[in-house]
Amino acid sequence: MPAPACSDEQFMALFDKLGATKTAAKIGTSEDNVYKRRRRLEAKYDTPIQAPTRAHLSSNNPARIELNIQNGIVLVGGDGHYWPGKASTAHRAFVKFCQDLKPKAVIYNGDAFDGSSISRFPDIGWESNPTVAEELEAVQERLSEIEQATPRNCALSWNLGNHDMRYETRLAQAAPQFRNIKGFHLKDNFPVWKPAWATWINGDVVTKHRLKGGIHATHNNVIAAGKTVVTNHLHSLKVTPYSDYSDRPRWGVDCGTLADPNGEQFVNYSEDNPKNHRSGFGVLTFFKGRLLWPEVVHVFDENHIEYRGQVIKV
Repeated sequence: MPAPACSDEQFMALFDKLGATKTAAKIGTSEDNVYKRRRRLEAKYDTPIQAPTRAHLSSNNPARIELNIQNGIVLVGGDGHYWPGKASTAHRAFVKFCQDLKPKAVIYNGDAFDGSSISRFPDIGWESNPTVAEELEAVQERLSEIEQATPRNCALSWNLGNHDMRYETRLAQAAPQFRNIKGFHLKDNFPVWKPAWATWINGDVVTKHRLKGGIHATHNNVIAAGKTVVTNHLHSLKVTPYSDYSDRPRWGVDCGTLADPNGEQFVNYSEDNPKNHRSGFGVLTFFKGRLLWPEVVHVFDENHIEYRGQVIKV
């Protein structure tokens, strides 16, 4: 076997400074090989090897957050579309799981903010939607409940969703002169949460609000990315396995919606049509840096969820 292009110490220094893609180019190997070597060295030296956060966005959000989770749980939920009023069953369950499972990271996978009053679509009839201020207050209340339920060292990231984007899109259109002024970015209202387009875990698992569309999105996401891909957006709540010649399976995961699919946010929008939506969220468990079969939590009724064959009151 040929000698590695750089020593362990050099490799770790490069990864810490450059991240996986640039390290691969620097030492003349593939990105997958870089991630595999990182895992071997983390096991060998019993220490995490972290990549720098990638930041380059006109919206002032980092493009990618990279997490290293060797052993533990990551909770992924999104599409709360929070309006003023009572918390949904799925949201209450998400808070409970943050308390009970002690996750290493919690990823809000987009669309906490709905932006109904600033949508590019006109109002339907004479409907009355909450104001931006009322929605922000609701989002702050719901996310604060999650924050308070998580362990102190838990990483909190928020992958930007298409509804979240309404906030800055409207401001950019109406008041472009206020670019980069504090308060004109959605993240300014939520300083505890680290915003990004995507949160990557161990170089193998990509969480982001959306990738492909349609009923086969979870399958097509894996094909397009060559990685396990965990999304929301379509509200479908399902796990699609995919295997090929590689040494381990990958999964396409849709984490459903933390909102009630029949909630008032969607009543007029859906015109009372049937919706192939399910309320719940995802549970990702990592063992020695490897993702185990992803699981979902599904709302059973207004006061219960189902998980691992049990009906649990929330």
